[in-house]
Parts: sequence; structure tokens; C-alpha cells
Amino acid sequence: MPENLLDIYQLEIRLNHIEPTIWRRLIVLSTIDLSEFHLVLQDTMGWTDSHLHQFISNGSRYGTPDPDFDDDITDEFNVRLRSVLKKPGDSILYEYDFGDGWEHIVTLEQILPYSKDANLPKCLAGERSCPPEDVGGPWGYKEFLEAFNDQNHPEHDDMVEWAGEDFQPEICDLKEINELYEA
Repeated sequence: MPENLLDIYQLEIRLNHIEPTIWRRLIVLSTIDLSEFHLVLQDTMGWTDSHLHQFISNGSRYGTPDPDFDDDITDEFNVRLRSVLKKPGDSILYEYDFGDGWEHIVTLEQILPYSKDANLPKCLAGERSCPPEDVGGPWGYKEFLEAFNDQNHPEHDDMVEWAGEDFQPEICDLKEINELYEA
């Protein structure tokens, strides 16, 4: 466990199975619960919270229990980030949209001292835009990019219409991400 009750965690979030890598560097309070952290990750990565998710750490699963299923998932609302990430180098898996299979590796890079002046959460750095929702996972995203980036591709116009003309796959807009935390 971190020594102080309040610490700031610097995390790297990396989207698996995508080349070149889509990643973010984020700072959050170590005491954030996993349900709130899920919402922060949604904003950080650019998802719309339209699908199921779970965290996996050391064989344990955390998420939103469904009373209709006899499931071994622990309620994420009752779990603090500091209880699954204890020291730099520790990581957890965050899965989003089980159909598309988006896997995020969340790694604790540093434990920083708490400062009341810290504006948390905050995205410090990142590369590339998040894929559009329902694009078909990492493999569907690869096909999407081929059509989106090639004006001569027969599906180009459909992909631009679907993702929007403003979609820029190579851009990570930190200002836009950080404004989402304030909303």
C-alpha cells in the first residue's frame, strides 16, 4: 500500500493490439474507486460508455455485478485504485466492449505526493485518437483506417460519414480530454 492516505498516481494507459500504439498518460487520486476510474478512462480514451466493461487484476474481476448471473465479479464501486495498483510497475487490464474486445493495459508509472493544488484527473500526454465505437475491435479498426485514409477506397465515403469529417486518427487532443473532466 502507498504510505500516505492520499497520493497521486501517474498512469500509462495503452490500447492493446493497435499499431502504432494509442496511449495516454494520466494522473488521478490513488483513492478513486474503480467505478469512477472507469468513467475517467472513458473520457481519457474517447469512448462513449456504450458497452460493458471490467477490470482484471491478479485473476480477480471487478465491474458492475448483474443479479441475473451467478458471477464472480466484485463490485467496482467498493474497490479503490490503490488496492489493485500498489507500486510502480503494477498493471491491470481494463476491458471495454466485450464484442469489440478493447483491452487497455493500465500501468502505475509513479506515485506522486498529494497536492491540494493538483487538478485531477488530468491527461498529461498521449498519442493518436481513440477508434470510433463499434468499429469491430483492433482488426476492424485496421480495416476502417484503410478505407478512411484512402479516398479511392470503395468504402471511403461511408467511413468518413460514419466517423465524422472531424475524425483525425493521428491526433490526441489533450485540451479536449481535460475539458471532459470538468464537465
